[in-house]
Amino acid sequence: MDFFTNVNNFLILKNYTLKQTIKTPYGMVWLLFMTSTLPSMNQKHDTAAANPGLTLRKLRKDRGWTLSEAGRRAGLPVSTLSKIENGKMSLNYDKLTRLCQALDMDIAEFFAGDASAAPAAVSGRRSITRAGEGHALETSSYFHLYPATDLLNKRFVPIIAELHARTLQEFGKLVRHSGEEYTYVLEGTVDLHTDMYAPTRLEKGDSIYFDSSMAHAYLAVGDGPCRVLSICSASEAQLMEQVSGGAPAQASSVAKPARAKRKTKNA
Repeated sequence: MDFFTNVNNFLILKNYTLKQTIKTPYGMVWLLFMTSTLPSMNQKHDTAAANPGLTLRKLRKDRGWTLSEAGRRAGLPVSTLSKIENGKMSLNYDKLTRLCQALDMDIAEFFAGDASAAPAAVSGRRSITRAGEGHALETSSYFHLYPATDLLNKRFVPIIAELHARTLQEFGKLVRHSGEEYTYVLEGTVDLHTDMYAPTRLEKGDSIYFDSSMAHAYLAVGDGPCRVLSICSASEAQLMEQVSGGAPAQASSVAKPARAKRKTKNA
């Protein structure tokens, strides 16, 4: 099957014509992407391209999401998702990008179909971060130390944070970011504030796992030092942007130990 026949077959499947696609925003980008990433329409294993609704349903159920939860994360009505999953509505570029962002995957991964059927390749990559090393980012609310910054496209981001703020007034606007977050208290006592629950107090050794798209803030309790280990599924760039909140932040590629840095700053 030649190039244009393959393209046309896919567009017909989506109720598009070449002329309509080229005239739409991002149409040419969409067209070039689809033809460069999708295998031939004659290949029977191309389930994601032939029926993206089935792929969406499987990905949603694999994550344990209801239609309502998936719709909330993607910013799409439940009725729209139901129609897509049942093949009653086309999956256009806008809906696809929203869904892929909610699913935390890129478009190529979505159209790869069921990747679990094939054994995963062993990358063998690793990163060792010595004590006090990493990328440091400090604001009035936190001192953040990001280990393993030499690895790109990590599936989760570890952060060692020393908490500065002790009141919501000191902290300022609560932060939120995509994905989920796990936090373990290394030292001190923490109050976690969110926009959906009453404040939760966590002592040393306690931990919490939560939806980090909720607005949230970590506050130190008492006068002593307070440190936590957080593991986030959002991208490292997004987390750094959210922490700084657009305000000036001191950053360095090789950090001093958190407490030593804080003493130096206040000296």
